[in-house]
Amino acid sequence: MNPLYHVGRYSQLMYRCFSKPQRIGVFLKQMIKEIDRLGVSSLFITLIVSLFMGAVMTVQTQNNIENPILPDYTVGLVTRDTLLLEFCSMVLCLFLSGNIGSNIASQIGTMRISEQIDAMDIMGVNSANYIILPKIAAVVFYVPILVVFSMFTGMFGGYLISVFTDIITTSKFIYGIQYWFIEWYVYYSLIKAAVFAFIIASVSAYWGYYVRGGTLEVGKASTRAVVSCSVLILLADMILTQLLLL
Repeated sequence: MNPLYHVGRYSQLMYRCFSKPQRIGVFLKQMIKEIDRLGVSSLFITLIVSLFMGAVMTVQTQNNIENPILPDYTVGLVTRDTLLLEFCSMVLCLFLSGNIGSNIASQIGTMRISEQIDAMDIMGVNSANYIILPKIAAVVFYVPILVVFSMFTGMFGGYLISVFTDIITTSKFIYGIQYWFIEWYVYYSLIKAAVFAFIIASVSAYWGYYVRGGTLEVGKASTRAVVSCSVLILLADMILTQLLLL
C-alpha cells in the first residue's frame, strides 16, 4: 500500500488514542497491568542481552586497540561510552521491539478478529484510547528503566571479563569506566529510549488494530510490526543523534 496511506491512518489512530480517558482509575489499572505484562516480563531478556553486550564490547575493544600509545584505561572508557550512547538504548530497543512489539500487535490483532474491538465501538467506547493508550504509557514509562538497568548490567558484564580473564586488569577497567564521565550521555540515552518506546508501542498497536482476516493475518501483523519498528528505530536514532549530540 501507499506509505502515505499508513501515515495518515496511523495519525488518525493516534488522535483517537490520545484523547482524555473516560475513567482515570480504569486507565491507571490497565497501565499497571501492562507494565507488569510488557515491562517486567522483559527484565530477563534485558539482563541476558546487556550482560553479553558488555562482555563482548570489552573483549572486542581490547583485541582491536593493542597500541602502546593508547592508555590502559581505554577499554573501560570505550565500553562505557559505547554502551551509553548506542547499545543500551538503540540495540536493546531493537530486541524489545521483537518481544514487546509482537506481543502488542498479536494481542490487539486477536481482539480485532474476535470482534471485541467492534463491540467496544458499538457500545460507544473509544476502543483506541481504552486499549492502546495504557500500553503506550506503560512502555514509555518502563523502557527507560530497562535502559538504566541495561547500563549497569552491561558494565558489569565487562567487569566480569576483567575478573575471569587476563585481557585487562580489574583496576584499569574500573578506572576507564570512571574516567571523564559525561553526564549528558545518560540523559541522551534516556531520551532516545522514550522515543523508541513510543515507536514500539504505537506502531505495533497500529498494525494489530487494523488486522483483517483470521489468525494468519495476526501473525503477519506481528511480523510487520517488528520490521516497521526496527526500521523506524534506526531512522529515529540517526535523527536524534544529529539533534542531541551536534
